[in-house]
Amino acid sequence: MQRWPAEAIWQAVEPLLPAFSVEILPEIDSTNTELMRRIRAGRAEPTLLVAERQTAGRGRLGRQWQADAGASLTFSLSLPLAPQDWSGLSLAVGVSVADSLHSAIKIKWPNDLWLDDRKLAGILIETASIEGQRHAVIGVGINITPRAGDGMSTPPASLQELLPEIGAAETLERIAAPLVKAVLAFERSGFEAFRAAFARRDLLKGRPLVTSDGTNGMGQGVDETGALLLATGAEVRKISSAEVSVRPVGGSFDTTASTAPRPQGS
Repeated sequence: MQRWPAEAIWQAVEPLLPAFSVEILPEIDSTNTELMRRIRAGRAEPTLLVAERQTAGRGRLGRQWQADAGASLTFSLSLPLAPQDWSGLSLAVGVSVADSLHSAIKIKWPNDLWLDDRKLAGILIETASIEGQRHAVIGVGINITPRAGDGMSTPPASLQELLPEIGAAETLERIAAPLVKAVLAFERSGFEAFRAAFARRDLLKGRPLVTSDGTNGMGQGVDETGALLLATGAEVRKISSAEVSVRPVGGSFDTTASTAPRPQGS
């Protein structure tokens, strides 16, 4: 049985987020779904919700995230948030998580962490409003132990490839407090404060890419809002639409491009 560092995380975060709580559940359908339910029901206090096992974990576009006990870390952070511009939040979250874990981890725009061209972790951001205040729910799923890539175009990576002795509880302790600080910094300063750090971990910069509408180009990093820059010869396109997919030419990357969370609820 894992010993979760709930008390240590609470002590580090509560001064930054009054009324903050940490919950560890043995099983739930989805930590994001549960926190969205709570917010819509009027229970909107800042919460870090961790599930040892998710039965219906979600990624972008409703993709399933496999989350077995011990094999992965799945958690969601909910808090009230009012940035001037939401664009680039998923990238800022990615920067924080990667910086807390290992220098070898790259960020694949707009919301994944990759190791050696394989997916290591995913980020899902949703928002809901209650009584005129908007709340963010930031979900993170990280592969801790190696697992088979049956049915996948690219086998997944695992954190234990970099840190052989680490488990889910230790990973959470590394991530949680720095993530809260990063999200609060994003609220104050927006993505621009994270742009240089993202550039050092940008997986797609300098690589040939093709969009779902057939446009070919070269990844040129991101702009000050976190939009992907794609050089297509005569011009540089900014890609931030949720309807655009991006993958390296001849490769197996697959992502839906969206740098801002879509509002959920009223």
